[in-house]
Amino acid sequence: MIGSPSPCQPRRGIVVFWLVMVAASGIAPGVGQADQAMHDLFEKVAPTVVVIHARGRDVTAAGESGFRETGSGVLISADGKVMTAAHVVHGMDEIAVDFLGGETVAAHVVASEPGADLSLLQLEKVPAGVKPAPLADSSKMEVGYDVIIVGAPYGLSYSLSAGLISAKWPPNTVYKNMPLAEFFQTTATINTGNSGGPMFNMQGEVVGIVSHNISKSGGSEGLGFVVTINTAKELLLHKRSVYSGLEGMFLTNQQADLLNLPAKATGYIIKTVAKGSIADELGLRGSRMLVNMGGQEIPLGGDIILSVEGISFGAANAPKIRDKMNSLSPGAPFHIQILRAGQVLDLTGKVP
Repeated sequence: MIGSPSPCQPRRGIVVFWLVMVAASGIAPGVGQADQAMHDLFEKVAPTVVVIHARGRDVTAAGESGFRETGSGVLISADGKVMTAAHVVHGMDEIAVDFLGGETVAAHVVASEPGADLSLLQLEKVPAGVKPAPLADSSKMEVGYDVIIVGAPYGLSYSLSAGLISAKWPPNTVYKNMPLAEFFQTTATINTGNSGGPMFNMQGEVVGIVSHNISKSGGSEGLGFVVTINTAKELLLHKRSVYSGLEGMFLTNQQADLLNLPAKATGYIIKTVAKGSIADELGLRGSRMLVNMGGQEIPLGGDIILSVEGISFGAANAPKIRDKMNSLSPGAPFHIQILRAGQVLDLTGKVP
């Protein structure tokens, strides 16, 4: 007489039926539907993600030195536009982009808005078969929605992290040095190298561009911040943005006096000039070293921009100058006034 099966001896018929159902669903044995869905989503979006390698120059108390930056980005158009974070590529001399298939393509910055930590690259070409990622309407994303981030944390290419949107922050509420950025806060892990990479919703649409995280330990602590894709579309695609290629700082009135600027003048002292940029073509010069002035490090030896198109180049006038430059047509002349080695010079350039 055959007894009933014990709890650890499942009936053969049930096992066969379960295997048949798994095979029909296309899910490997031992893999849940949620696991398979996440894998499928990664396979769908990964080809649109790029790893960015950039070379730049910095100025220290010892003089000029070179450095490298690694970040991430996402292809958003068939003609080779890539969105990324400004702090990865702004002011860099050389930029190369790696695709999932292993192809490396040169790129250059065509628009940048450090006030939102966003930049737009133009690739020299798009690898065959690579399609851009669709852009979502990020206003429809709410706290608690699932998201994933794909990027290159610590240079580990095409790593995935998953999490939730944990908060939404309007512009000029989180960081005063990035007043134009609307942020998502997320629990998805963000580390060095993720910067500039895309955050996707569960449909594979880009909902944000990774900016940074807040950390006391130096690692990820669940306080990651991502610029919403609606902000990126508005600043990089809907509005014209003339990229200068400059890194520097605005002088205070006291610093302007100490540096012997003309009476009642303020200005922007140039730290570095990106190769091939509009500032480079204009012949502007970067600084040679940093010096301590009243407890603050100031780059010295470079040109000081006094005005652009007749507008005094002080911090308060920066938005006005940006709007003026963006209103000029490609090829139109523009005029700037600089102080170089104690001499005031007038320079003329052409809008790219």
